[in-house]
Amino acid sequence: MKTKLYLSIIIPCYNESENLKRGVLDEVYDFLKKQDFEWEVIISDDGSSDDSRELVRGIIKDRKNFILLENKHGGKPYAIWCGLQKAKGEFVLFTDMDQSTPIGEFLKLKPFLKENDIVIGSRGLSRKNYSFLRKIGSAVFLLIRKSLLLPEINDTQCGFKVFRTAIVKAIFPKLEFFKQKEKVKGWKVTSYDVELLFIAEKLGYKIKEVTVDWFNEDISKGKKRSYFKESKEMLGQILRVKINDLKGYYSS
Repeated sequence: MKTKLYLSIIIPCYNESENLKRGVLDEVYDFLKKQDFEWEVIISDDGSSDDSRELVRGIIKDRKNFILLENKHGGKPYAIWCGLQKAKGEFVLFTDMDQSTPIGEFLKLKPFLKENDIVIGSRGLSRKNYSFLRKIGSAVFLLIRKSLLLPEINDTQCGFKVFRTAIVKAIFPKLEFFKQKEKVKGWKVTSYDVELLFIAEKLGYKIKEVTVDWFNEDISKGKKRSYFKESKEMLGQILRVKINDLKGYYSS
């Protein structure tokens, strides 16, 4: 009798050359091969313009449980959606390529999966290797976000989240992201996580937040960042979610 696949792990990838070269996928594999559950790893490339795809192909060529999806560039939510459509596990874990939250932290979330639909990692207040400006920006974002949406959740932006696969597949197409007509350019942070969790809570799904270790390990050079611009865009997205809710967009 074939064992049921327990966990699908989706890792979005956009210009991750430097992170890949330091062995992040080896860390993921070394952890998973020791576990007593069936798993798969889906690396969903978001149209990388560096050598990420070539590096991933070389790393996973002899690892049958690893899959590389080579997508057009559509942004992180799009990369995750592409991965979700391939996911076969009972649960699905979203985790970032830089492994700022190490894959082993899954064992802290796993015990809560029996009684919850969604279990999310929380970085707490101490953000290791975070600049002073980012800490201030995160505090302001948290204050505004909690005043508008999800007041009981402390960290919506940690990239380490586990969902019952059937539930997140049903929720994802409700995201505003699917209505956008503007073509995505380059890499940017989004607050799709807020909308995803907000819809899940609104639909009555049980969400558990668990503190995880986090250290900013991202050394990639292919992501042009402007924290001021990112913060402004993320706050704008939160306001749109609130307005969408008031208009009844998430009622059906």
